[in-house]
Amino acid sequence: MQRPAMVASDVDGTLLGDGEQLSARTRAVVRRMADAGVPLVLATGRPPRWVPRVCEALGVHALTVAANGAVLYDAATDRVLAAELLDVATLAEVAEGLHAAIPGCGLAVERVGTGAFDRRDEQFVSEAAYVHAWPHPDHRRVGAGELLAEPVIKVLARHRTRSSEDMARAARAAVGHLVDVTYSAGGGLLECAVRGVTKAHGLARAAEHHGVVAADVVAFGDMPNDLAMLRWAGHGVAVANAHPDVLSVADEVTASNLDDGVASVLERWF
Repeated sequence: MQRPAMVASDVDGTLLGDGEQLSARTRAVVRRMADAGVPLVLATGRPPRWVPRVCEALGVHALTVAANGAVLYDAATDRVLAAELLDVATLAEVAEGLHAAIPGCGLAVERVGTGAFDRRDEQFVSEAAYVHAWPHPDHRRVGAGELLAEPVIKVLARHRTRSSEDMARAARAAVGHLVDVTYSAGGGLLECAVRGVTKAHGLARAAEHHGVVAADVVAFGDMPNDLAMLRWAGHGVAVANAHPDVLSVADEVTASNLDDGVASVLERWF
């Protein structure tokens, strides 16, 4: 592939190393890319409020496909440019279906404001049974009425003892006609968005924003929530630590996230 017109990268497990660390090598090549006028788009399962600290570490306030494609967020201006919302009727049906299909799971929802910090204490709320998958949880527990009271960008289902893959099979059978079901970690966490909304959907919007076509995009990923994006891009790259499904669809496999896999590819052009 010739030099890309846009680069898209997943964040956790792809661009970042352990402990959310960003290597000096990656920062340097991203700066050279920016100097060359080639935009970086972050494509992540993270909500907008978890994006600014990544941009600060990169030194680039990137346009971001957040929440697995449900949100297009401009980190430079702290503005949500577009959002795909699950309406309250569908949300209630999905919640009922997930509880029935995955007994013992807890649910949480992601909402979105005008930017990363708007309505900060109302963006991520959960029912009492939800156990956060990450350290330093920032969710607020609410009753079922409040959980389902307004449109959301994402529904999360968490189970302490079942795998994400096993949960995904059950969820797709139960609510796959209502939502897009995916996962970005293996430890019993599902993410559900508006049907048809994936990172590919969000990345198409980002490419249009930058005046770029899919054939001129290089995309990097590691987990099933990256599958659609890698298929959509002109050149899809999996890091060596990627899920087997991701390795199987990638046009190329690079080194792991711990060995600067993204940087080693980008250094061909920058």
